[in-house]
Amino acid sequence: MIKNTISSSILICIALFTLASCGDKQSKASPEQSVQPQEKFAWKLVTSWPKNFPGLGMAPEKFANYVNAMSNGRLTVKVYGAGELVPGFEVFDAVSQGTVQMGHSGSYYWKGKIPASPIFSAIPFGMTATEFNAWLHYGGGMELWQELYKPFGIKPMPGGNSGAQFGGWFKKEINSVADLQGLKMRIPGLAGEVLKNAGAIPVTLTGGEIFSALQSGAIDATEWVGPYNDLAFGFYQAADYYYASVWHEPGTGLEFLVNQEAFDALPADLQSIVEIAANAANESTLAEYNARNNAALKTLIEEHNVQLRKFPAEVMQALKYHTDELIKEQVKADKDFARVWLSYSEFLASMKEYNKLTLQAYYENR
Repeated sequence: MIKNTISSSILICIALFTLASCGDKQSKASPEQSVQPQEKFAWKLVTSWPKNFPGLGMAPEKFANYVNAMSNGRLTVKVYGAGELVPGFEVFDAVSQGTVQMGHSGSYYWKGKIPASPIFSAIPFGMTATEFNAWLHYGGGMELWQELYKPFGIKPMPGGNSGAQFGGWFKKEINSVADLQGLKMRIPGLAGEVLKNAGAIPVTLTGGEIFSALQSGAIDATEWVGPYNDLAFGFYQAADYYYASVWHEPGTGLEFLVNQEAFDALPADLQSIVEIAANAANESTLAEYNARNNAALKTLIEEHNVQLRKFPAEVMQALKYHTDELIKEQVKADKDFARVWLSYSEFLASMKEYNKLTLQAYYENR
């Protein structure tokens, strides 16, 4: 009787152990069996810059690397420089039409389509880079930007910032407003219109076209970005005078343009990765410019004998006057411009007052 009981107990234990073991194997196997192959996405990103150009051209490269790494290859982004797939000034259309999934450019190039678009890149005598980013993320700027681009099927995202840009390269000195009369200068956006009202002739060129135009005399002057990029383009070989005065682009925001349908087709986690990568590239690009500009300026002056200049007060006052007048005209002419400008200008006014108490006072004390 006892032997039978023991034998029964042993059999029960063996059975339970076997069932448990089977259960463990099943529970361990089930996650593997339940994993389904995840869909992969391959995006094309076109830009308005030469491939791998320092600063501007590296922002989309950084973005692509971030996305590829964070998604573990589920979303790959291949970057094309200006002209490789589409011309630099056709980035907006390529993204809007779905020819490519993404673009990287500057919003002021689309003024003909969206009169208010330059506000999301650079306004003469406007916000600095830190003020601009604050407005976008915490002052209502992003919401307005997305509203403007929505009819075109595009979702905009911040794509870097070059910080305060230099006044540009000139073949002759600018000693008065009279020296601006008839001056042919490569300068885009609202700044070009300001310069036109001051008597100059604005010309719009992509980055890759500027040097030859300046060297040949097709233009008399050009702005581009600042020492870091200007050194790379070799403008010192075509113009003698480099004006450091900041007025036209005090904090130039770049943009990622994302085709809305392509974005909506991504699963939620990949959508988040795209947004996070864009923000990371935005911050990294500004840091790169802040770190590189000073060293590049030193090289231009000490090794290439560049003559650094500042615009006379008379010229700066005239540019400010024409900027204010142009803004008034734009506000009257376009309701979207007026709506965005109201938000932008109110935020700028509050930041100016705060910065007088903090950064401006600190710079003077330092």
